[in-house]
Amino acid sequence: MYLLILSFCFVLRAWQPAAPYFPPAGEWKHRAPAELGFDAARLAQAVEFAKAHGSGWDFAKDQVRVFGRPLGPVPDKRAATNGLIIRHGYIAAAFGDVKANDPMYSAAKSFLSTVCGVAFDRGLIKDVNDPVVKYIDDGSYDSAHNRKVTWKHHLHQTSEWEGTMFGKKSDFVGHEEFGAGERKPRAIEEPGSFYEYNDVRINRFSLSLMKLFGKGLPEVLKTEIMDPIGGSKQWRWIPYDNSSGSVSGGTRWGGGIWMNSEDMARFGLMILNKGRWNGRRIVSEAWLRQAAVPGPHGPDYGYLWWLNTKRKHTPSTPATTFAAMGNGSNTIWIDPEHDIVVVWRWFQGEAMNGFLEKVLAAVTVQAGK
Repeated sequence: MYLLILSFCFVLRAWQPAAPYFPPAGEWKHRAPAELGFDAARLAQAVEFAKAHGSGWDFAKDQVRVFGRPLGPVPDKRAATNGLIIRHGYIAAAFGDVKANDPMYSAAKSFLSTVCGVAFDRGLIKDVNDPVVKYIDDGSYDSAHNRKVTWKHHLHQTSEWEGTMFGKKSDFVGHEEFGAGERKPRAIEEPGSFYEYNDVRINRFSLSLMKLFGKGLPEVLKTEIMDPIGGSKQWRWIPYDNSSGSVSGGTRWGGGIWMNSEDMARFGLMILNKGRWNGRRIVSEAWLRQAAVPGPHGPDYGYLWWLNTKRKHTPSTPATTFAAMGNGSNTIWIDPEHDIVVVWRWFQGEAMNGFLEKVLAAVTVQAGK
């Protein structure tokens, strides 16, 4: 019995780190799955499942067809499906080219949300319920309708902001402009009363944040977030050809954040740790709590984060999980209950729940136990 207890205690010491691990810039330690509370064989099965469900997305064939007239660049090619499974800060598994600097499409919106959190923490935004026109005086919020748009409306995609950004109208009407994503004309609703996933309005939000900071958002993301968490020097946040330095919250019409999977995982690890990185506060925990509260309309959606409070997105995972997600199934998935971050890119979207179900089935020891 004594030997059995001694052996059990040894196993616990082996897998559970003494303190959270934050990878220094330029390196990231791997740990054997068993040391991190995973069944190695089951985790390997999850990885094989992921590798078997790569995306068929092709920039040349699909970009204009799906999204319409481009405004910025897209690469000629991309990496195959790739990803990382992180637990307690360490890499438990990695597959594919996790250093490929590819567009993450609308997963960038969660980065934009966090940049807004930096503005809030710095006092540049006093209250997210304030009308944006109180801060931004460039004519775009002057109409009686647009004057009602608040920062929170933009964050929840319920702004109903009306106008044109970089040649694209907010109504999303017109096949040439919007491709397969074009929409039928509809009556505009009151700001805050109707959810619509709308990148024209996200672009307006991004421009408003740039004017609020008085400098480009790539610089803000670099100095306030990515450099402090040890991000690489390769990622880029690329503007449209006609956006005068303003950047988008995705790659729907080109541009956007191009980043490798390791950098995405660093961002996810910072969010998992409630906005801290190795003792340094990056964004406030209060902001991140707000960001994970579902909006009053539309899907299970927070401040540009996909939530799982109703367990509709990934029913096999806890309700406390949430994710940054973009076209091509570029995903950062965060599971606070199990202390896990998963980055998975370029996969068949319907496979996401099956993959995460397999990852969690590999967990043998709960976080903090």
